[in-house]
Amino acid sequence: RVQLVESGGGSVQAGGSLRLSCKGSGYGYSSKCMGWFRQAPGKEREGVATIYTDGGSTYYPDSVKGRFTISQDNAKNTVYLQMNSLKPEDTAMYYCAAGWGDSCPGVFLSPTTPYWGQGTQVTVSS
Repeated sequence: RVQLVESGGGSVQAGGSLRLSCKGSGYGYSSKCMGWFRQAPGKEREGVATIYTDGGSTYYPDSVKGRFTISQDNAKNTVYLQMNSLKPEDTAMYYCAAGWGDSCPGVFLSPTTPYWGQGTQVTVSS
């Protein structure tokens, strides 16, 4: 079965950086796309980055564009999220997700994908 394991979360001061990793396993072929989402207490889950396995196209919402970078190492089935210039409002649980077929419509990975990691906490203090 598909497994996604995140790592790299932690606490950092505003303006700092963190790099999250997500290693996938349990599937025989590469996902069509992978992405990172976040959810803060009392808020809806928000997509923050998507990358397509074939070609490497990336997508970001305006809230993180220019600060976050998603990348991939297909040989390792691993996706990374480099987060720079972090702000207190970036504090959330960050989740990795993978998609195939209709979950990857050509832009952002759909939040309806059934394949999720367990999450890693990112806390940014002011």
